[in-house]
Amino acid sequence: MTAPNPAPLSSSADALPGAEILQSRLELALARARAGGAVAAEANVSASRGLTVSVRQNEVESLEFQQDRELALTVYLAGDGGQRKGHATTGDWSDAGIAQAVAAALAIADATGADPCNGLADAELMAREFPDLDLDHPWAIDAEAAVDLARACEAAAFASDARITGSEGAGVSSHRGVSAYANTHGFFGVRRGTQHSVSCAVVASAGDDMQRDYWYSNARVPAELMTAEAIGARAGQRAAARLGARKLATRRAPVLLPPELARGFWSHFTGAISGGSLYRKASFLLDKLGQDVFSPQVTLRQAPLLPRGMASASYDHEGVATRERTLVAKGRLEGWLLSSYSARKLGLQSTGNAGGVFNLIAEPGALDVAGLLREMGEGLLVTELLGHGANLVNGDYSRGAAGFWVENGAIAYPVDELTVAGNLAEMFKHVVAVGRDVDPQAGIRTGSVLIDGMTIAGH
Repeated sequence: MTAPNPAPLSSSADALPGAEILQSRLELALARARAGGAVAAEANVSASRGLTVSVRQNEVESLEFQQDRELALTVYLAGDGGQRKGHATTGDWSDAGIAQAVAAALAIADATGADPCNGLADAELMAREFPDLDLDHPWAIDAEAAVDLARACEAAAFASDARITGSEGAGVSSHRGVSAYANTHGFFGVRRGTQHSVSCAVVASAGDDMQRDYWYSNARVPAELMTAEAIGARAGQRAAARLGARKLATRRAPVLLPPELARGFWSHFTGAISGGSLYRKASFLLDKLGQDVFSPQVTLRQAPLLPRGMASASYDHEGVATRERTLVAKGRLEGWLLSSYSARKLGLQSTGNAGGVFNLIAEPGALDVAGLLREMGEGLLVTELLGHGANLVNGDYSRGAAGFWVENGAIAYPVDELTVAGNLAEMFKHVVAVGRDVDPQAGIRTGSVLIDGMTIAGH
């Protein structure tokens, strides 16, 4: 069974509100805020619908229909030396519900202290162009078809290898949402988008040895998902390949992170260059702007207008226009990720990154996975990382790990119960290559990342 192609929406999927309704609710909230004494206000309204199913051992484990909506309002009152800020949310979009939320936000603002960095983003930075980014692709799949798809995925995992003896479940999800943002500068923007996924996690066993692994596929367009059979088969093959894992003695060696794990590596970087970390002086990259922080093999850029991108947006959470940016050019740090508040704290201007980075692209090199393994020669191919051992204040990094030991440029045997450790500042400088096996399934698009000289602690 393959992932069904997009089909016309059913009547139930048409239930998301249109732009006119969203705009009317936002305008009411802003008008009431102004009438209540706010010198400025901003509001976001969102609605979403979704279907999620999970199957375990061929039995339906859960089936969830989700429908949410929310209006979030922020008001600013004049104060000595700055503006006082209040925030409130509500799921009640009626006139009375919005009036209650406005009153709550105003009361909170009235009780808070003034901050000279509070306020809307600068009016001249607001987005004025709203290109179609092709993000909205509903999947007309019902619960029965989703269950069948999950069962086919799990069955393919069991069929992939006789040593697959257990399942942690296969799942299918489809979500569609709409959101709109407006502020008292007169800005109004609306966006719709979908996200669909199929996943599977299974257990392989041989004697007393048991190993777990998984695979998945995410896409905005249903037809771009991997087939259920391919996802299940890959999950099964990955789990079986980990059987017979050995221990390693502690050593220092190169480490190769596949794309699904390399995304986390790059996210440590984006966290360290985000405004909140910078103005709190909680980043190991503080004062490194314009300096070489990576090896020359690394170029990172933001591509917010990428069609069908998982993190595409023409404006950020404050209405500021997003733009193509190079964050790292051949190792050199070129810019920060700033909201209006963090920018003011730093004496700078918003970079249009309220809400984070919008499609981070790690420019790929020439090598595929086989080439990266040959380049590494001997080292660790990581397939699983455990824990959250990255300290952005000083860069210290330590994670539990499992994967495969590589010898003579080829996988030799599986290994587990390891810890990989280092310091992010040194790890960044020791990136040997970024592979061309780019994974487009998330807001960080990257190939595998080869890092030289990490400590691998074993037994």
